[in-house]
Amino acid sequence: MSILTGLIRPSDGTALVNTFDIFEEHLKFYCQLKGLKKCETLEEIERCLYVLGLEEKRHTQSKNLSGGMKRKLCVGIAFSAGSKVVLLDEPTAGMDPGARRSTWDLIQNEKAGKTVILSTHYMEEADLLGDRVAIMAEGKLQCCGSSLFLKAKYGGAYNLMVVKKETADVDGIKNIILRSIPSVEFKDVGAEISCTLPTEKISLFPGIFEELEARKDEFGIGTYGVGSTTMEEIFVRVGEAAKKPIDEL
Repeated sequence: MSILTGLIRPSDGTALVNTFDIFEEHLKFYCQLKGLKKCETLEEIERCLYVLGLEEKRHTQSKNLSGGMKRKLCVGIAFSAGSKVVLLDEPTAGMDPGARRSTWDLIQNEKAGKTVILSTHYMEEADLLGDRVAIMAEGKLQCCGSSLFLKAKYGGAYNLMVVKKETADVDGIKNIILRSIPSVEFKDVGAEISCTLPTEKISLFPGIFEELEARKDEFGIGTYGVGSTTMEEIFVRVGEAAKKPIDEL
């Protein structure tokens, strides 16, 4: 991203944004990018303050804003004046959960009709905001695609989690699942038992859930739920695969 924005000189090649060479015509590109008239600028300021939720901070110097507010201001500046290409480098880093969520809403609302390249360490953020998600590991691009595509390619499983009561029959709970899928491995941590159910056994899931529900009181089951592989798990798997020699893949 530093090369794309002209902060670092590329070792080779170039990048074009709307037919502009970002290295040879960098200054010209950014001068024209925000070329609004005075009346349009005032309207855009009002709009940005509203969507950022920073109306009460309109007369506050940026140095006096909190870290989260500074981040939101940077995001607002990036989207202002109808920018068609927006680069966001970890836009929600250091934000509290509430500010992060509102910034996600802002990006979702503003990204229509624009090309947005966003880097992040939050897998939930990538899953929520990315139309396409690219994962880098070992200094190389390892994969790229929609969240559903990556989960299908690198996930291929569902996660079952059972919350047990103090009087739970752990072996009984495990046996319900093992009778249908003998290869399942369990993690028993605290009040939770979890396991990974392979996608190819999906036809057996209803029977497992029905028996878990019918024997909740007998085996001391509090609650249970199932979910697809998360983007965080995909990220870990891709990273581990990138470290292996090619002949081991």
